[in-house]
Amino acid sequence: MLNKTLTFILAGGVGSRLQPLTMHRAKPSVPFAGKYRIIDFTLSNCLHSGLRRVLVLTQYKSHSLHKHIRDGWSIFNPELGEFITCVPPQMRSADNVYVGTADALFQNYYLLERSGAEYVVILAGDHIYRMDYAAMLQSHVYHNASLSIACMRVPLRDAAHFGVITYDAEQRIVGFQEKPKQVTPMAGDNEHAMASMGVYIFSTAALNKALTTDHDDGSSEHDFGKNIIPRMIDKGGVYAYAFGELRGRVSLDKYWRDVGTIDAYYRANMDLLISNPPIDLYQGDWCIRTYSGQYPPARTSPGNSGGEGIFINSIVASGSIIAGGSVQGSVLFNNVLVDDEARVQGAILFSGVHVGKGSHLRNCIVDKDVHVPPGTRIGFDLAQDANRFHISENNIVVVPKAYRF
Repeated sequence: MLNKTLTFILAGGVGSRLQPLTMHRAKPSVPFAGKYRIIDFTLSNCLHSGLRRVLVLTQYKSHSLHKHIRDGWSIFNPELGEFITCVPPQMRSADNVYVGTADALFQNYYLLERSGAEYVVILAGDHIYRMDYAAMLQSHVYHNASLSIACMRVPLRDAAHFGVITYDAEQRIVGFQEKPKQVTPMAGDNEHAMASMGVYIFSTAALNKALTTDHDDGSSEHDFGKNIIPRMIDKGGVYAYAFGELRGRVSLDKYWRDVGTIDAYYRANMDLLISNPPIDLYQGDWCIRTYSGQYPPARTSPGNSGGEGIFINSIVASGSIIAGGSVQGSVLFNNVLVDDEARVQGAILFSGVHVGKGSHLRNCIVDKDVHVPPGTRIGFDLAQDANRFHISENNIVVVPKAYRF
């Protein structure tokens, strides 16, 4: 089955709700957890699931993403028919860039035809989770499905942000509502609903027919959730795959997060600092792969004032130095310097950030290559911060890349 499968990763979204982190990069290439890029989770799932033919459909501000995949993911052997390849818009069948998720597939359908694949896995490149796609593919083949949709149980209050699925005892999907105002709860559970994760497996013939029909529909938004899926459910042959119910080869942490807003992104990073994190990054045979530069070890050292550098319950990446400052409940990427008597609490500091002597930072995200001057305070006076920086709904202050004070 796996050698008859082609995988598409949709990585072309604007990521407007994640501004200013997406001001200079695509959403899937936003750094995460002190070490990774967001897309590394989807790519690692493909690697461990045995999916070795992967096309990454890019579009907006894609240079950083292309570079990361070139540097960190040139690991397959093309002579064996394996590849991870970025595909920017080719405009072979249209004069415009992608106008929806289904349009992205339609414009690149020639790549699927050329591959000879019988099954198509379609994934988003901007979610944090670990999943064995091979187990879902087995379920798809078992049911002889036209389309399989991975779904998960979510609280009813959150379900309106998703595509909501209802299915029968044989996992056949009988209803689908894209971000409904009135949510249908699960059978026998009035407090939860089943939500689509944006993980799809199509049989190639069914996808071809669905994309062609959608392309010919002048009123369509060319979106899988809004157009393709409802039309296919009406014709039958669409099945649900419950995320985390079958182990496959990955441990069942059942963690999935859409980090499409600043607050969601911040919370997902902070999740990793819980005593028992809800996502397991330490499963030895299901590690998250990424590009790792050649940096020296992280270290603490005394500052000029004689105080010791310390960090408590934090992630500190290679090349970072805490020189007499203190870091608590924070995530530091590589080559961060926290200077003497500086205090960092509840912060995410991207690569190359320098926190000057005596500065105090809390509840903030500081993008790459920012030098915070000595004595600066961020996250204490939101009115003052708002004059310079973006502030999220939950009062997380975001300092943009290479900002100069």
